[in-house]
Amino acid sequence: MSGFIVKVCASAAALVLLSGVLYAGSTNDPVVRKREQRQEKRVNQGVKSGELTPREAGRLEREQARIKQDEERMKADGKLTPLERKKLQREQDRASRHIYKEKHDAQKAK
Repeated sequence: MSGFIVKVCASAAALVLLSGVLYAGSTNDPVVRKREQRQEKRVNQGVKSGELTPREAGRLEREQARIKQDEERMKADGKLTPLERKKLQREQDRASRHIYKEKHDAQKAK
């Protein structure tokens, strides 16, 4: 009987820990995520159309990767505060301007 109780308690503890990990990983903000996807799509479209050189595309992709890293760091505590969300929006606004400028400059992929 005692072994059964230990197994039940151990299973319950494991379930609680697992649910905490799953909860922390599911803090994806749909607005932030959708914006990231749109901007990545804009960069890919620019590469396909020749509006972006490989160097420009690489720079823009690194910028998006840095924003994703910032987002993950901000979400490490399991939530995204309004102040953190605003900072991510500013970063995405800046990245959007960079995409526009690079796509509309005189440089074209060969």
